[in-house]
Amino acid sequence: MQRIAASQVLTPSGIVRDSVVVVDDDGLVEAVEPATGSVPDRVVAPGFVDLQVNGIDDVDCATADGADWDRLDQLLLAQGVTTWCPTLVTMPLDRFAAPLARIDAAMHRPDGLRPTIAGAHLEGPFLGGAPGAHPPKHIVPIDPSWIDALPDHVVMVTLAAEQPLAADTTRHLRERGVLVSIGHTTASHEQVIATLDAGASMATHLFNGMSGLHHRDPGVAASVLTHPTAAASLIADGVHVHPRMLLLAARALGPDRTVLVTDAAAWRAGTVGQIGVTMRDGAPRLPDGTLAGSAVTMDAAVRTLVAAGVPRDHALRAASTVPARLLGLHDRGEIVPGRRADLVVLSPELEVRCTLVGGVPDR
Repeated sequence: MQRIAASQVLTPSGIVRDSVVVVDDDGLVEAVEPATGSVPDRVVAPGFVDLQVNGIDDVDCATADGADWDRLDQLLLAQGVTTWCPTLVTMPLDRFAAPLARIDAAMHRPDGLRPTIAGAHLEGPFLGGAPGAHPPKHIVPIDPSWIDALPDHVVMVTLAAEQPLAADTTRHLRERGVLVSIGHTTASHEQVIATLDAGASMATHLFNGMSGLHHRDPGVAASVLTHPTAAASLIADGVHVHPRMLLLAARALGPDRTVLVTDAAAWRAGTVGQIGVTMRDGAPRLPDGTLAGSAVTMDAAVRTLVAAGVPRDHALRAASTVPARLLGLHDRGEIVPGRRADLVVLSPELEVRCTLVGGVPDR
């Protein structure tokens, strides 16, 4: 058993002061108790859950193999991430099988101190009118037989709501337990609502790769923001979304619908899948300047959201509790008895000091 004392602990009821998180010998949270005496000035939050990681630094998830996964593990732990989704971007349909097989192999490595790979996120190729960095030549209509053949470790799919089969495909994927998100789309309000009503749960990187806000045409962003249950992810790297728009989105979504993702890319390797990128003006970009993922870490994204004016508990939930719930991972994402002790210990300035996976610290 271990006891982790902190001046701030994020619980479902908010941040509690001067408390101790008790972790049992099975790596589960046993209790959150009031502290006696002085406690370290630090923050304990649920471990971060990143739904969208294309790669990090010099390792691309589309080509990662062998020791590459160990390096990704360490880079993720350093930013407080304890669960994540390797993300594959648009490519020809027949080229997904090999990277999906490597992700599956990485998920079945022997036990060790590493973040959990929840499963693969397919961002494309069934996208729409806002391709962003995705090669338009590889964006295709939804292929139901290809969807039927997807392996079980695909846990998230981003698709465009204007795709003719978007609603039917969403229903089918939800029956399989796959999280469906709307993205890279210029769909009408009616198409967005139809896809959300069919079971889509969120929008991928709100404002980026979609129609924006207009007073006579609500577009995708407004349709999602005003929906009663749809979540939306945000890339809070100081480049993709202006701080005032981050604040606007967080206030509209509230703490139960805001999600932070990094959309991190292997910028040092110069690739996102088969897309060539260079680091320029704070983010990976195509030669024409189009943004192609980010170089942000999850802890930095939390700090950016807080600096924009979002309450600290709201920002921390967006990096942990909400994405865990969207993935159906009800054994983590909150510091309550019986949950996995996947935790991140942060400085008062929200910089990572230690990450615990199942109660085991990484340092």
